[in-house]
Amino acid sequence: MEFIGILCLILLATTIGSHLSRRFGVPAVIGQLLVGVLLGGAGLGWVHPNILVHDFSEIGVILLMFLAGLESDLSLLKKYFRPGMFVALLGIILPVLFGWLTGEIFQVTRNEAIFFGIILAATSVSISVEVLKELHVVNTKEGSTILGASVVDDILVVLVLSFSLSFLTGESGSSLPLPLLLLEQVIYFIFIFLLVKWIAPFLMSLAGKIYANSAIIIVSLVLCLGMSYIADLIGLSSVIGAFFAGIAVSQTSVKEEVYHNVEALGYAVFIPVFFVSVGLEVDFSNFGEQLIFILILTTVAVLTKLGGGYLGAKVAGFSTNSAFMVGAGMISRGEMALIILQIGQQSQLIEAKYYSPLVIVILLSTLISPLILKYFTRKVYHG
Repeated sequence: MEFIGILCLILLATTIGSHLSRRFGVPAVIGQLLVGVLLGGAGLGWVHPNILVHDFSEIGVILLMFLAGLESDLSLLKKYFRPGMFVALLGIILPVLFGWLTGEIFQVTRNEAIFFGIILAATSVSISVEVLKELHVVNTKEGSTILGASVVDDILVVLVLSFSLSFLTGESGSSLPLPLLLLEQVIYFIFIFLLVKWIAPFLMSLAGKIYANSAIIIVSLVLCLGMSYIADLIGLSSVIGAFFAGIAVSQTSVKEEVYHNVEALGYAVFIPVFFVSVGLEVDFSNFGEQLIFILILTTVAVLTKLGGGYLGAKVAGFSTNSAFMVGAGMISRGEMALIILQIGQQSQLIEAKYYSPLVIVILLSTLISPLILKYFTRKVYHG
């Protein structure tokens, strides 16, 4: 029963941490991470990573990615496909390239350097959306492009992550030779298309006719967990299954019902455990030695997303300040980068000594993003 006490402590502490973060105008995810640091070995030492914390955090990641898929607005993607594609592509290429080069400068292994780049390629615009709402510019050309680009960015980064894992680690959940493994993965993506187009709408409609409590929510969770399990079996990341299951359900009439119920389940129990589990692994013992690495990689993280978004928006015909506003909206790494970092650690692609610095880089880029976005938004709309 010890884990029940630990879970109570985590849920109570993360609720307080989220409240205090929001009171100070800081994203709630940062408060939850800091709770993990405080409760873990770098702080009070009350909570230690164990199998139950690990399993709960795994479910938290899957639900978080399912919710990200549910939030993906494909109609917005279609409307702003051209500028969104330019912004997302350049906003991935530049971070991957310069993240890899930074890793090479610090003489890490080739695979680890590449994974640095993949972490920096992630974008989480949930914080940017809050800023856009606050300044009443969500439905502007720039705001809509940021949202459209974030959909493309999420899809591309999840694909890059999934395909890169089997090649960087040299391992997969399947014992098949590489050609057959690739064929499995191609078949899986064909199945995703069928799922989005026909299977999910049929299953959600069928669930609505089942005489059982929460049948629609249960079927959507079976889709989410089942797709994650199959993805893991064929050598892809489990998060890709959850993400595309979310996209599939988002195209049905029960999207809002599923989102609100899964959000309640996820954020009430599993997702806080995930953010705390990231904080538990943080270690400040070599912080002084790693300060230069943190400062350089944070600078790279901010400038590559800002520059990539700026260049993509300029190619799409935006003015200079509008292009910088779009780039600023893509800087925040948030939960997407934390998920990728956690997957990299579990796949032993990240050395232990770089884990804590990378968490700090993600936090800093997430904190800096709204400041830069507010600055350029005001230049565009308030002179």
